[in-house]
Amino acid sequence: MEKRKMNRVAIGFIILVVMVLVLMFSNSLRRSSRITLPAENSTSGQTDPDASAGEDALTVIAVTPETVQTAIATLARPEQYSRAIRVEQVWSGGSGSFETTVTVSGRWTRTDRTLSDGQVRHTITDGETTYIWYNSESTVYSGPAGEITPDDEQAIPTYETILELPVEDIAAADYRSVSDVNCIYVETVEDPDGYTQRYWVGVETGLLVASERLLEGETIYRMASLTVDLSVPSADRFILPDGTVLLDT
Repeated sequence: MEKRKMNRVAIGFIILVVMVLVLMFSNSLRRSSRITLPAENSTSGQTDPDASAGEDALTVIAVTPETVQTAIATLARPEQYSRAIRVEQVWSGGSGSFETTVTVSGRWTRTDRTLSDGQVRHTITDGETTYIWYNSESTVYSGPAGEITPDDEQAIPTYETILELPVEDIAAADYRSVSDVNCIYVETVEDPDGYTQRYWVGVETGLLVASERLLEGETIYRMASLTVDLSVPSADRFILPDGTVLLDT
């Protein structure tokens, strides 16, 4: 009787050991099939503009009115590029537009703009000295650039002024796409004179892609430049009509 009881105890012990081993083995299999995913970056529900860039894409800063100045500060414009900028100005009862071809090489910026009277205004500036001539004339006017920046010559706002704004003057900031160009979008609050500024800055080039200026909610200025050529510009673009070569060799 005692022997039979011992056999039952032994059998029960063996069954228990087998069950423990089975559970351990099955847990091991489940653990080995799991994939550990990296923690998601906090983007406040915004779309990562470089999501299609692959696994080696850099971590993107989440853009909000509080962080957009940090994001803008990480951008850098290319040293060399060419592009066309279209500007439209709107006033009561009418509007007008013009296109400017821009060529940049290092510290030099050239603009070629067709004016409303049909003349073509050419400028070359390094931010210190500006050279101006019209059409194919050989007469060149030159003088200190003063406070007129290369962006002013392109008739576009200098978006880096965002860095100087108090945070409370930034009404909105996020990532947005314009014609498949990934941008940082910034909108300022209406200032005491009734003006609001909107910027779309390309995250890949650091260039201003589009901009709007509003007066009491009505658009009075628009600019757009959605494509850019990053190839090295011809050195001939920086030779004055009298043969003076400006581009550093």
